[in-house]
Amino acid sequence: MASLICGSIAYDTIMNFEGKFADQILPEQIHILNVAFLVPTMRREFGGCAGNIAYNLKLLGGDPIIMATVGGDAAPYMDRLSKLKIDASHIRQIDQAFTAQAMITTDQANNQITAFHPGAMGESHLNQVSEVVAERSNNAKGAAKFGIVAPDGRQGMWEHCHQLAEAGIPFVFDPGQGLPMFNGPELLELVDIASYLAVNDYEGEMLSQRTGLSLAKVAERVKALIVTKGAEGADIYSDGKCIAIPPVPAAKVIDPTGCGDAFRGGLLFGLENDMDWEITGRLASLMGSIKITHQGPQNHQLSKDQIADQFKSAFGFSFSL
Repeated sequence: MASLICGSIAYDTIMNFEGKFADQILPEQIHILNVAFLVPTMRREFGGCAGNIAYNLKLLGGDPIIMATVGGDAAPYMDRLSKLKIDASHIRQIDQAFTAQAMITTDQANNQITAFHPGAMGESHLNQVSEVVAERSNNAKGAAKFGIVAPDGRQGMWEHCHQLAEAGIPFVFDPGQGLPMFNGPELLELVDIASYLAVNDYEGEMLSQRTGLSLAKVAERVKALIVTKGAEGADIYSDGKCIAIPPVPAAKVIDPTGCGDAFRGGLLFGLENDMDWEITGRLASLMGSIKITHQGPQNHQLSKDQIADQFKSAFGFSFSL
């Protein structure tokens, strides 16, 4: 069973400044700011919400289909997806654009300055869910039974939500950092056509403020509302009740980048395999915990058996991947 993942593909360029921004920025001169930071270390990671979610779903044995837009510089990323055997046939390349890129500088106090260039992501609306449906209907691997709309270009997110609904494919609306691009009525329209809604606690508060509805009221409009709470686990609202998902303490906290996407990879795997919310939530929580112990969003490399062993160790019972 396959899942269609609509969202961004991006490169993350991460640099470390061996000082503190506060020591280099003069508050009284902030109106004429002109500073440069020496960054002796730099690394480039494969990222983007769609890429990260697909990576985690594939680790679990799922069948992700990525629908995204990339630029003329995407060859290394496309090679990686090919090696991972992730379906990239619906990734559109915009040769005259760059792939979306985040350039992140972190100081010794873990403060960050980030510049984000959306590049080809802004053309995501050129992709059509109907093309995936048509191609997969004659594919031995099977049609996409679930979908997720993760942060992407605004028009792309809007159109892909509606296209999935029109195709009768249940999907997760995961607005993430794209949430501020929509006003209250727009958010409610997207919630109403989605089957599931996933937000973190901060996004959940913003959603409530924009729509004027409590999370409990929002939950009444979907099959399930999933609210992640970082180190405190997650809450899943479904059928009039709230299921508390416990966190999985990490062996070490290295890098939170991509933890939410890892959680969503577990969420999609649970949906694909008709697992109940108690198991689905716990698997998703585990995937986030595994990710945080590794640098970068796609550098954890566990087998299905290793993930299953960690699940039993964390929760005291087993299930089959």
